[in-house]
Amino acid sequence: MVPRQKPLTPNSPMDYFKKGAEIEISSDEDGFRGAWFAGTVVKPPAKKKNKTLVVVEYKTIMADESGANPLRETMDVLQLRPPPPRERSRTFQISEEVDAYYNDGWWEGVITEAHENSRFAVFFRTSREQLEFSENDLRLHREWINGNWVPPLEEEKVKTEEKSAVDVSSVFSEGTLVEVSSDEDGFQGAWFAATIVKVIGKDKLMIEYKSLRTDDDTDFLREEVDALHIRPYPPETVVVDRFNLLEEVDALYNDGWWVGVISKVLSRSCYVVYFRSTNEEMKFDHSDLRLHQDWIDGKWVKASQALEL
Repeated sequence: MVPRQKPLTPNSPMDYFKKGAEIEISSDEDGFRGAWFAGTVVKPPAKKKNKTLVVVEYKTIMADESGANPLRETMDVLQLRPPPPRERSRTFQISEEVDAYYNDGWWEGVITEAHENSRFAVFFRTSREQLEFSENDLRLHREWINGNWVPPLEEEKVKTEEKSAVDVSSVFSEGTLVEVSSDEDGFQGAWFAATIVKVIGKDKLMIEYKSLRTDDDTDFLREEVDALHIRPYPPETVVVDRFNLLEEVDALYNDGWWVGVISKVLSRSCYVVYFRSTNEEMKFDHSDLRLHQDWIDGKWVKASQALEL
């Protein structure tokens, strides 16, 4: 480090990504997007062309087929995070969001079935696949938001009874405003506003989108959607002043809300947002952004609430 460097703020990348630090790395390579891979910091963050770059070394991905040397890459700090905490013991529940260890990385999914011998079926929205995993290969899904893990680590007592699947008719009713995620190519990771038209059984609903229209543009699009792709409409969170650098936000684009990170603050009303899933940056007005919130255990959670859970 250069002499007379200013003191580090608590949320400075330098705090988390010092040389030798254990980290997780997100990838932009086709077939690996959305996964997190274990690694270590080889060279700490350095500014270069308006980006903060870090040299990292993967723990499970090799540089070539010989497998002799771990792969090293220079990554944007926005693609890195510390390893998430993990409970010593936990009984997973149906409909719970988890990360599953598969192909040397951690992939986000939802538990859809509980089997014997502590094995669970996990559905992956991005690939539309369902695979079975041992309890040891699962961890509770957490988001790294403004230097906090959401939800925070909470050592829980082992439950004696598994929670049964939620009956959507007890949560959603006709006319309810919701948000719906899509598996369609080019729309994965986005949430679209919709209204419940009809509840179909325990895990299916007919919805009508608020902004997506039919191919002939004569009406708003209606679809039958699995309950795993629906969540309540998030409450409004007003940011009076401005969003902060590295703050996680949802950006309104192509009629949907896409999660990203503030990578540049251009003014009080204009920002550049980085999207990990596509490795793209785009400019947005303040009015087209909202604080990112996660629907966790039946509650909306944002970064400012992370330590209250």
